[in-house]
Amino acid sequence: MKILIVFSTTDGHTKKICLRLKRVMEEQFHHVTLQSVEEICDSSLNAFDKIIVGASIRYGKHARQIYRFIERNKKTLENKPNAFFSVNLVARKPEKNRPETNPYLKKFLKEISWKPENLAVFAGKIDYQKYHFTDRKMIQFIMWMTKGPTDPKAKIEFTNWNDVDAFALSLSDMAYKKLAKTDKYGT
Repeated sequence: MKILIVFSTTDGHTKKICLRLKRVMEEQFHHVTLQSVEEICDSSLNAFDKIIVGASIRYGKHARQIYRFIERNKKTLENKPNAFFSVNLVARKPEKNRPETNPYLKKFLKEISWKPENLAVFAGKIDYQKYHFTDRKMIQFIMWMTKGPTDPKAKIEFTNWNDVDAFALSLSDMAYKKLAKTDKYGT
């Protein structure tokens, strides 16, 4: 099965999650292609059997490019097995790390007309020293308000990699089931 992962990342952590998804799914004998939302050619989507879209949050919003990509390709997304995952720091909290409890994902789903078949939320990463001054101060303020880490030297990865692996395996398993269903009758 040919799988496409389209992603938007602010600081590179969402891409790191995509690379992990790719590795796990390729271990399940799938061919996986990663493309940033800035580089994807919409006409290439038809070459894939499944499309996964992943995006990070910055200041409470997913990147505009993700909204535009979904809007332009809604019909294609709906006609293929698909998934969406969000990467955000609020998901570091156990009560906000599932699709049905994550406020950013819930808000995003209300703002788009596409209804992804599979959803996931992964906690992101803080690396204050990597951020520009304004971003660092804003993120520290947000973390202070949400009782998160504010040490300007903090570099903390909150991602639960077991959850990332489980998501990849669930998508691989669904791909196998769909493939087996169509191959059973030679169609």
